Amino acid sequence: MNVYKISIYTLLVIVLGCKPKFTKPNLTSGEIDATTFVSLGGSIAAGYSNGGVYYQAQKNSLSNLLATQLQLIGSADFKQPYVAESSIGIGNVNNAPSILSNRTDCQGVVSIGPVKIAAQGDVSIFSTNIFASQGPFNNLSVPDLKVIDADINGYNNPFYVRMASSNSSSILSDAILKKPTFFSLMLGLSDVLNFALKGGTADFVTPVAGSIGVGFDASITNVLNKLTANGAKGIIANIPSIKTMAYFNTIYYNSLKLDNATATSLTNFYAVLSPTIQFNEGNNGFVIEDVNQPLGYRQAVNGELILLNVPLDSIKCNKMGSLIPIPDKYVLTLSEIATIENAITSYNTILKNLANSKKLAFVDVNEFFTKVKAGFVYNGVSVNASFVSGGFYSLDGLNLTPRGNALLANEFINAINSNYQSNIPQLVATSYSGIIFP
Repeated sequence: MNVYKISIYTLLVIVLGCKPKFTKPNLTSGEIDATTFVSLGGSIAAGYSNGGVYYQAQKNSLSNLLATQLQLIGSADFKQPYVAESSIGIGNVNNAPSILSNRTDCQGVVSIGPVKIAAQGDVSIFSTNIFASQGPFNNLSVPDLKVIDADINGYNNPFYVRMASSNSSSILSDAILKKPTFFSLMLGLSDVLNFALKGGTADFVTPVAGSIGVGFDASITNVLNKLTANGAKGIIANIPSIKTMAYFNTIYYNSLKLDNATATSLTNFYAVLSPTIQFNEGNNGFVIEDVNQPLGYRQAVNGELILLNVPLDSIKCNKMGSLIPIPDKYVLTLSEIATIENAITSYNTILKNLANSKKLAFVDVNEFFTKVKAGFVYNGVSVNASFVSGGFYSLDGLNLTPRGNALLANEFINAINSNYQSNIPQLVATSYSGIIFP
């Protein structure tokens, strides 16, 4: 018995005497000189969210979140072209950003959805150049920026004009002005997206080949040659498929739901005009404009995409998509999708080859966005590409929530650590918000 008591006593001493040891992360820069970090990109990197640029969205931009982690290994302050914290912000068509709120449709049904916080955005944001008071800037990311526009002197995008160093500067020249030692580059999406957002009816897909300012290959090579001319290291992101984005995957091609009587009536209506258009009880393909058809319209088929900005009240109450074809500007046909996706595939091959040739880190954003579309669980929280509920995409269906930006920043960090033998800690993405519900 005494031996037993002694053994228990000894065990308690050992257990109670063991204090937990917490090891601080061994932060290392590896092969990186992070002193001056510069970011070039489009809307996501700029801090565009919920349909506009505003202070909190800029604070939670991909670029700023990445800069925050790079500061742990010696990066200096990261200057962004902030709008006033009191401003409502502004979108690329002078619109106000959206919040989630109650709204009433044409049938009198109240539901929660995106609602503009004002009739118009804060246009005063574009009235004053802020370079002298706030610049030079580390975040040279600009909403709607195409690769072919990155080195255009006097580029007149209003989001750039307000922060440009001069009337004749380019985004790239202003980036070089900071003498970056490390950079991130996330360009190319707008080279296809501006065409996609207009349903293939306006703008154009940047050709793969062509001179600087015309073709993707020469333009992106020029950007990287200038960024790396003084030995700067960096990370290149590739371009996600538009088919992974909430904007193109929320309203399905066959969301026209009919009862039997309505389906029969519509089929009879089209019997003489276009007998290939037929309807059944349940879900049916929308009737869409198609200039390649003899009558200028047809039914949408599987794989075609209805854009998020299609006027739903017109579908619900004015027979759009059934008796009235959905206008082409709200639809991407299979051939238009193929044009976009083929360009993205070519762009991504070029980006990967450039990363390899210059020994830069490479982050496969396309693969990550595909993972988001499939859905996954992060720290016990579900993340997917569903509009509003998925937590990844903001209320514009294209740009990201703060949580989405944090998750994407972690992908950048993984790629940087892997390529440069650095040890930069990841962000705790669950500490950043998804969609904020009323």
